Parts: sequence; C-alpha cells; structure tokens
Amino acid sequence: MRLRISHLTRYDYAEPVSLCHNIVHLKPRQSERQRCLSSSLRIDPGPAVNREHEDFFGNRVNYFSIQQAHDALEVTAVSEVEVGLQDLPEPPATPAWEVARDCLHQHRKPAMNASRIFTLASPLVPLNVAARDYAAGSFTRGRPILEAGIDLMGRIFREFAYDPHFTSIATPVAEVMAHRRGVCQDFAHLAIAGLRGLGLAARYVSGYLETLPPPGQAKLQGSDASHAWFAIMIPDLGWVDFDPTNDLIPGEQHITTAVGRDYHDVTPMHGIFYGGGGHELTVAVDVNRVEG
Repeated sequence: MRLRISHLTRYDYAEPVSLCHNIVHLKPRQSERQRCLSSSLRIDPGPAVNREHEDFFGNRVNYFSIQQAHDALEVTAVSEVEVGLQDLPEPPATPAWEVARDCLHQHRKPAMNASRIFTLASPLVPLNVAARDYAAGSFTRGRPILEAGIDLMGRIFREFAYDPHFTSIATPVAEVMAHRRGVCQDFAHLAIAGLRGLGLAARYVSGYLETLPPPGQAKLQGSDASHAWFAIMIPDLGWVDFDPTNDLIPGEQHITTAVGRDYHDVTPMHGIFYGGGGHELTVAVDVNRVEG
C-alpha cells in the first residue's frame, strides 16, 4: 500500500523569538516492511542551518537553527511511503520466550548484539516490578514468544482504558499501571517496561496510523495524529511490532518514523528558543492513500 503523510507543526509566540535550535524525527525509516519513496521538510521562516543525519538507532534526524527574529514557526513534513506486511509464522511455531531471552546474551550475531541495549532501563521506562509481573501473566513458562506477545498486547487493549486527558508526556509507568488508563505512548511504555523486566529486548516505535472515516462520511483533513507502539526482538524473525492501542499486529496502515528506547529518543520535534514568552501549538496530521 502506498500512503502520503503530511505532518504540520506550528508555534505561535506571544513575543518574538530571537533564536531557536530544533531536532525533528519526521522522515520515515527504511525497513524490510517499509520503503520511503520521498520525504521533504519545509521550514518557515527559512533556517540558517539545516542538516540531516542518521542517529544511533538508524533514524533520520533533521537539525535546524533559525537565527532571525520570528513570531511564528511552521514545520511541514510531507512523505510518501510504500508499506507491506511482515511475513510471520504461526505464533505457536515461534521459540519459547526464554529461548529468545537467552539468545540475546549467548549469541554474538550482530542483530543480537545491537538489541541488548533494549533490555536496559531508559529515561522514561525504568524497570518496574508491577509492569514486569503484569507481563509475566502472558509470558508463562515455555510459551512461544509471538503467542505471548500477542496475548500481552490484547490484555493491555482490554484492561486499560484509552484516556487522552489522564496522562502527559512525563506520566510515569507506575502511574499508568496503577490507574489502568492512558494513551498509545503510555501503553507502549508499559509493555516495554514489563518485557525488559523479563530480560527481553523491547523497543518503542513512533509513527502514524491511517484512519478511515465511518461509511458514507468524508475524512476530516488534519484529524489524524502521531501513533506509537512497541516491538520485540525475536530470533530469526527480527523485530516484530505490536499495537496494544488497537490490539493488532501493525500492517499496511502503520507507518514507522523512528525507533528508540522510549519516547524521549524519537520525539517528533523538540528544541530550545530564546524569547517568545508563551506560545500556542497547532499540530495537523493527514495520512491518505495514494491510488494506483
């Protein structure tokens, strides 16, 4: 499936900003499941410095600096991607999760070596006993790892309420666990905390999800949003994604922008600015199919 993504971020400042430095993760990754056909970044006002590089996790990162006074900043990323399905075996045919855990530490294959960082605690995903015990309810002794991951994903979907007003970027995993509510970012962090507590490699995935309007209704432009889910490293399969917000294995409607240890590594846009006073933030995202 071919999809076009438009992501607009606009800051309107109460007072002029004299200087700003920003880092953005807005250009889709290349992977076996996803091919980025084109991607452009439009910045207004024009930056004095604008560079792109690949970070430690293989994400496409843009850094830019605006060195003139401005009272508004608008960044628009437009990308076109081709997304396919990951070829997965039947869940019971995958190895026991303990085997996958042991492979991370016993094998010296490049994929295993690179994955070990995702077994460690990170700034927004500290090791949490309650989250580990919750994940253990799915990862019972000898259970195939893909089957266990699907079960964990489904339990989060059923047992946690989606509540966009309850949490913020800084809400701890422990609070999400205690109140059983949050948003996609929180559900991903919760699952990752539990999986890492069991010794597995789990990473945070940031991107977009194509949403479709009810039958007979037109799609509202700008109504889509960024999305997040988690992935588990499975021997001989690589990284397998799980979307607990929607209880499904990500497929052709999921576009991956960046991966990392947690949200902190893949923030769509963050930076510092001098002046400005207060500001109003506007974000509009559109994900549309490209016919033909």
